[in-house]
This record gives sequence, C-alpha cells and structure tokens, in this order.
Amino acid sequence: MKPSPAPRHPSTKNLLREQMSSHPEIKREIDRKDDKLLSLPKDVYVDSQDPMSSLQGKDAATRQKPKEFRLAKDHQFDMMNVKNIPKGKISIVEALTLLNNHKLYPDTWTAKKIAEEYHLEQQDVNSLLKYFVTFEVKIFPPEGKKAIESK
Repeated sequence: MKPSPAPRHPSTKNLLREQMSSHPEIKREIDRKDDKLLSLPKDVYVDSQDPMSSLQGKDAATRQKPKEFRLAKDHQFDMMNVKNIPKGKISIVEALTLLNNHKLYPDTWTAKKIAEEYHLEQQDVNSLLKYFVTFEVKIFPPEGKKAIESK
C-alpha cells in the first residue's frame, strides 16, 4: 500500500492537472512499483558494535565512589545505592544528603562547597538548592493533649 500524498496547494492544482493530462506517462510512472528498488533494503545487512563497551572498562577506575547516606541507617533508599556514578552526576541518596546538609548547616554547606565536594557544576547546584527541598515533618499534638518532646 502506498501512503497518500500530501494535499496540494490550491494555486498548483490547475497546473498539475494540465501537466498530468498532457503527459499521461508521468501518472503511470508515479503509480508504478519498482520491484528492484523494493528488494534492495532486504539485501542490506548491518553489523555494528557498541563503541562504549571498550570505554566502560577504562572509566570504571576513574568513577567516584558513592557517598554514604547519613540521614538514617535503616532507610529504604539503601536498596537503591548505586555502585558506579560518573563524575558530575549524583544519586538520589547523595542529592537528599546534600539538600539536608545545606538545610541544617547553610553556612558550612554552601553551593560552592557542594559543587566541589560532589564534582558538580556551580549553576546546577544553585538550581538544585533553589528548586528542590527536603520535607520537614512536624507532628502537631491533638487538641487538649500536651506535646510530646522530640528526642
């Protein structure tokens, strides 16, 4: 099945009709299937190899080690601890850690220090600190009861 052609512009419809009526062989040539051309893609065989596979072995030694997640020891993100993280990238655990460190100690964990520590671009860290925040859980006591002191 041939796909339907795109619609013609109204100004060229008359010109095309004139050409088709004066040269009917053009219409036959357009509608004709060329079996030789249709069989050519079937003869093509592509054999390719991944160029990155040889580079992965070399880069494995230069990748940074993942940082330890310091928020909670039995946290559910431990199962997502990634072993190989390229420089300039961070895992979810690292992102949560740096966001929490910046939230708790903004004077010591500045955007510049975070960029140096995690090998990130300064503008990426600025955007991360501007648009992403960690949740802060606050527990409100029921009315009429005393608040429980947090430890």
